[in-house]
Amino acid sequence: MAKSQQTWNKKDREDKKQKKKQAKEKRKEERKANTLPGDQESMIAYVDEFGNISSTPPDPSKKIKIDADSIKISVPRREAIDISNPIRTGIVTFFNTSKGYGFIRDDETNDSIFSHINDQLDHVKENDRVTFEIDRGKKGLNAVRVKLIKETNEK
Repeated sequence: MAKSQQTWNKKDREDKKQKKKQAKEKRKEERKANTLPGDQESMIAYVDEFGNISSTPPDPSKKIKIDADSIKISVPRREAIDISNPIRTGIVTFFNTSKGYGFIRDDETNDSIFSHINDQLDHVKENDRVTFEIDRGKKGLNAVRVKLIKETNEK
């Protein structure tokens, strides 16, 4: 006689799988039996005009009409910087002397403009007032010909 192809481990796994399936069916039947027909209405919640959760629907007379076209989702495009005025003034907000680069905050546009040590006529440090010219580089605007402004009323 031929031996059965089903081993004890296979039979044990099949039994466990069947028990799980039966338990799941039993839980499903219990849920169906315990739910009432009008029970779903009691689960509905409403939000009032102040953001509070309530069981009563909001008053339609307090509804505010919103024009969807007036809502702007994106960030507005930056206006192009006018390079016609070549000499600008600003304050050095950051400068790393060991790496040789920094950023200058333009007084006119409040933009942060990159500055490299090779493009500087004077040695600058943070919080120095400088004059500079703007040049368009590969990655954006660069400050070139950076020069310190000599303060006339020093203390």
